[in-house]
Amino acid sequence: MSISEFIMQKYICNVCNYIYDPAKGDPDSGIEPGTPFEAIPDDWECPQCGATKSQFEPYQADANVLTS
Repeated sequence: MSISEFIMQKYICNVCNYIYDPAKGDPDSGIEPGTPFEAIPDDWECPQCGATKSQFEPYQADANVLTS
């Protein structure tokens, strides 16, 4: 994985499937766009369900999904 891929890695909440996108950040929680998941404070919570940061895992888009 390249540095740019690492920085732009999305993470998914295991509770509600919210996807944290570092390109968008979480401005409502004070997380600026461009903030990698690893740089988010440990007390950050999922903006949809309140799950802790530890309940997120790296998100891998399904490569088998066809786009038209």
